[in-house]
Amino acid sequence: MTAFGNYSYAQNIKFIQITDSHFSKNSTEYTQREVENSEKFLDNTLQDINSIKNVDFVVFTGDNIDTANEIDLKAFLQKANKLKVPYYIVIGNHEVFKSQNFTKKDYMKIVRRHSRCCKPWGANYVFKKNGFTFIVVDGAKEVIPGPSGYYKKATLSWLDKKLTQYENENVIILQHFPVEAPYYNRTHSTYKVQDYQAVLKKHHNVIAIVSGHYHANGEIKKDGIYHISTPALVEYPHNFKIIEIVQKNKKDVQIYTQLRHAQ
Repeated sequence: MTAFGNYSYAQNIKFIQITDSHFSKNSTEYTQREVENSEKFLDNTLQDINSIKNVDFVVFTGDNIDTANEIDLKAFLQKANKLKVPYYIVIGNHEVFKSQNFTKKDYMKIVRRHSRCCKPWGANYVFKKNGFTFIVVDGAKEVIPGPSGYYKKATLSWLDKKLTQYENENVIILQHFPVEAPYYNRTHSTYKVQDYQAVLKKHHNVIAIVSGHYHANGEIKKDGIYHISTPALVEYPHNFKIIEIVQKNKKDVQIYTQLRHAQ
């Protein structure tokens, strides 16, 4: 369990991050046994989450499905709809591919139609819970997919405007590709990450950035921001992460994290 402090007033919140579930009915990357396990461990995890008390929401931070296709996404959402709490969706690098006629627009259209609670009009969106502002930031590439993320100038401009709009609130960013990676991996690194970092330096309201992608656990505080990375659900020991933000007083916010595998 890890904790850190910051400023600003807000209520307490408890949410769960699931990342890199790589759900698939028929994957070319994983064996048939791994495909079956991707469904098994997702089912077990969702059932376990429904037994945890006082959860405000769940966020799936990308690579929710293993390959870009409508059938798997619909099946994934059907399972996610079994959650007793609201959930939110982030796009990962495995999930969209324009040349296969499965763009981000297609992806989010299916999410809006088939999710019981997640209805954003785009891959970048904002929602609020318990006095906190959550910003979902998309860094997936759909034209030439690959393991590296890329936060386009238009996306970073949008993020800059949102951070200005919510400058007096505590902001948590939810995304697939980390700004501060849990370890070095040249092929998975975020392209021109310094442009993203430049936006963050202009503002002082981001208290945490929650990411996936690296299939690894990592937590580091840098420039007042707590960077949280979480392992892949699809891989042993099939962990997800419970994140609690506790407001001690008007100038003290604590963030606690706990890895958990389905009970």
